[in-house]
Amino acid sequence: MTSAAAAAVAVPTPVAVPEPVTVPEPVEGPLPRSGRRIRIAGHGYEADIASIGATLRALRFEGRDLVVPFGADEVRPGYRGATLAPWPNRVVDGRYAFGGEEHRLPLTEPDRGHALHGLVAWAEFTDVVVEPDRVVLATTIVPQHGYPFRVEVDVEYRIGSDGLTQTVTGRNLGTDPAPWGTGPHPYLVAEPIEGPRAVDDWTLTIPAASVLTVTPDRLSPIAVEPVDAHEEWDFRSPRRIGATFIDHAFTDLSRTGGAATVELRGPVGGVGVTWGEACPWVQIHTADTPAQPESHRIGLAVEPMTCAPDAFNSGAGLVSIAPGTEHAASWRIHRL
Repeated sequence: MTSAAAAAVAVPTPVAVPEPVTVPEPVEGPLPRSGRRIRIAGHGYEADIASIGATLRALRFEGRDLVVPFGADEVRPGYRGATLAPWPNRVVDGRYAFGGEEHRLPLTEPDRGHALHGLVAWAEFTDVVVEPDRVVLATTIVPQHGYPFRVEVDVEYRIGSDGLTQTVTGRNLGTDPAPWGTGPHPYLVAEPIEGPRAVDDWTLTIPAASVLTVTPDRLSPIAVEPVDAHEEWDFRSPRRIGATFIDHAFTDLSRTGGAATVELRGPVGGVGVTWGEACPWVQIHTADTPAQPESHRIGLAVEPMTCAPDAFNSGAGLVSIAPGTEHAASWRIHRL
């Protein structure tokens, strides 16, 4: 080959090698009871995600728990860390009307006679994206008795320097508008758990001017009232929770730059949840389980919600997703 011909030979361009990504932890033997295990991490945060219910199973910052965890091979305790869709909280009596049709849902809260926390909390989600600091999981709600709509649900968990952000997107794959609401169900931990009733010693801030009162037996909504009229639930200024029982939704939120934040603090640490205007409500629960002393008041549920409890009936915040469109909402858990 002449020198001129040699000069004409193209030199191959080096091929970029993609960065390695994490994958679900390999499991020897049967699948864990909570589903496939996925761990993401970064900036001092580490989150364990379970595929059943796209559940936040654990979240730590520099080794400190920010939520009440549970084991990979446990059946998830209640709704701890679950993703709630296509409604959070309750549909009273499991009955509602939408689009001129009456619907009746299975009563998944039989003691109170309600349909509780949606349809995906026990669904198996598939992996769409798994990266070192981000995972996207998906499932599809199929048309069924009580909810004859087809909605794809995507759940993204992403870790950044500002904490763990979860985004839930509902995408209407059907031909009719679909009623929709969503929210998370983490139980926050302000300090390492030393035993039952840890919640009592923590300081809580809820930037809400109104509370939804409920019946004492079934927790069915009654009316939205100013917290001024209910001193026990007025946490606009930080104060110790003490023995206060809370299982209520709050609204009329004070925001900074469009964001609202609930803060939970102990003597030397704390945790917060921050969310945007897509969630005008937040449910707070002191985890009262006196029949189960090991879990009684060990964490505080903080659940930003796109709609009010029983919104399928009241319409308060209820979203109607048109065919071929989607709705998304996000919230972030972070250390204080």
